[in-house]
Amino acid sequence: MTAQHILLMGFGYLARRVAGLLGQRPVVMTRRADVCEAWRDDGGQAWCFDLDVDGPVFPASDFRDIFYSVPPPASGREDPRMGRFLQALTRSGGAPGRIVLISTTGVYGDCQGAWVDERRPLAPCADRAYRRVDAERRLQDWCRSHDCEYVILRVPGIYAPDRLPEARIRSGKPVLCPEHAPWSNRIHAHDLARACVAALTVPDAANRIFNISDGHPSTMTDYFWHVADYLGLARPPCIDPSRATEELSEGMRSYLAESKRIDNRLMREVLGIQPQYPDLAAGLPLAEGS
Repeated sequence: MTAQHILLMGFGYLARRVAGLLGQRPVVMTRRADVCEAWRDDGGQAWCFDLDVDGPVFPASDFRDIFYSVPPPASGREDPRMGRFLQALTRSGGAPGRIVLISTTGVYGDCQGAWVDERRPLAPCADRAYRRVDAERRLQDWCRSHDCEYVILRVPGIYAPDRLPEARIRSGKPVLCPEHAPWSNRIHAHDLARACVAALTVPDAANRIFNISDGHPSTMTDYFWHVADYLGLARPPCIDPSRATEELSEGMRSYLAESKRIDNRLMREVLGIQPQYPDLAAGLPLAEGS
């Protein structure tokens, strides 16, 4: 596989990391004109598009694979951006060999702390998760009717030294006390990018769904406190659930309403991804004496 046969739909934080692992420059489609211009100036090929207006027109058959990381809109329970993307593929009269979609482990909803594998029925709680379910189902239906492979990666919280909630921690916003904090899951950005490349290349990944995680769930409180220690900042204060409505944002409360532990066995066995950063201690090593 050569990178010129890969199209990156969306060129945000994750797609940039994926591009860096591909070895050659993929074709990029993004809504940001400045990003297109910069990619072209650096020797790449880029097209500007806006999936909130109309689907782009491009020869889908020119691309062996498409990596789709465009997020859904910020409201509603459907993903019209995915719909416009698939309409554009249909208008092109062709189909790529494989489409890899970034989804979320939020599609499982609240599992009350249980270990969750890909066979778990979907039970989204928040609208953000319903939008991802809609995107998954649209893609699967389209691929089945157009003889195109799909791979869906369900991803939890992403972190790396250059992707941390530093502003939130500096603001002193509280977290739930450890004894009340639900299970949550993470993946280091580098390991996630490796999984994305594997999803594009591993033959046995075709038409399958994979949970992506480091395999060592903890809690959101543990995460925020570890990040604070890593950055040398004061740990956020903790509160009990009775104060959550008053002191935590609606978005944070929606994450804390779900508790699950993500099983990454298929990621390891089929995609061949053994996390280089299997836990927070590896991903954000603390200075001696911290």
